[in-house]
Amino acid sequence: MQARPPPTVLRTVPFAHYSVAWSPFHPNLIALASAANFGLVGNGRLHLASIGAMSPEAHLNKSYDTQDGLYDSAWSEIHENQIVTASGDGSLKLWDITLNVSIHTYPSPDLPIRAWHEHTREAFSVDWSNIEKELFASSSWDGTIKIWSPDRPSSIRTIAAHSTCAYQALFSPHSPHHIVSCSTDGTLKIFDLRTPTPAPGSGPLAAPAPAALTVPAQGTEVLSLDWNKYRPFTIACGGVDRRVTIWDCRMVNSAGPGAAQVGGLLQSEMRGHEYAVRKVQWSPHHADIIASASYDMTCRVWTTSAAPPQPTLRSIHDLHTEFVVGCAWSLFEEGVLASCSWDCSVHVYRPDIM
Repeated sequence: MQARPPPTVLRTVPFAHYSVAWSPFHPNLIALASAANFGLVGNGRLHLASIGAMSPEAHLNKSYDTQDGLYDSAWSEIHENQIVTASGDGSLKLWDITLNVSIHTYPSPDLPIRAWHEHTREAFSVDWSNIEKELFASSSWDGTIKIWSPDRPSSIRTIAAHSTCAYQALFSPHSPHHIVSCSTDGTLKIFDLRTPTPAPGSGPLAAPAPAALTVPAQGTEVLSLDWNKYRPFTIACGGVDRRVTIWDCRMVNSAGPGAAQVGGLLQSEMRGHEYAVRKVQWSPHHADIIASASYDMTCRVWTTSAAPPQPTLRSIHDLHTEFVVGCAWSLFEEGVLASCSWDCSVHVYRPDIM
């Protein structure tokens, strides 16, 4: 059997990575949201790099420093040179990567072109809608989801999604009206943006807004989720219980008028990670392939359409030396995966899954 080529590796010591995101416009351009001292204290940095799957070369193009650690980033869907980041101080920042590094440039290339600070605790995720391309969403440890437009000085809408930390919120790739979130309360919640929501109360313990559907996904914290790109209302999630679970969210239990809708059919689960699952992402090219990253220092790839109908572990990438907290499939090159870690490196490789 022919050995797989080693991954292309880029190191950014001393900044540990929290997320990796491929540009939707440039095939080999990635963004890394990073933090000093593992995000516990100190500043952050947004790294922009050119990196390929089968080439040993990786180039760090630019970096932007922030006063607090960065936990996530999302590329604009309408402007190829803009990217938004989520920070530990609760702020969101929009960057233009074409600004030249020059002391005569105004605004300074080290400063964002726009910044918002409405979250009262850590902003932990950002996601740009690929349908309503002028909108992006953020979620925070303050329990809220906020909807934003880059052209507005304040958020368009605030949803008090959870009474505890909202780790991630993602727009549906199938419908402009739905957004899903996950939390320390062990649930996935789907919100219909056409439904008016009451203004959130003050503080992190504000009563959550009514969800279109609540899925009791796991008995412990749900740290990550993702919509299947080909099957509407099929959602995968991973969390502290070390499982990756897949839910059919079309299944709703009957409820009386005004009652909260609770449902979700557990289609399958994947066991094998030794510690909490920190990130899950469906392939953009296959409906039955999903990647997961874990605190066990591995990134794994699974197929969900095996016979018998149980997910099959297809690949384990175990070359990181610290927690693997992010992974992302290339949008342009089928089967290429990036994983990032607290070991201050990003690996780009092609898992042996075909």
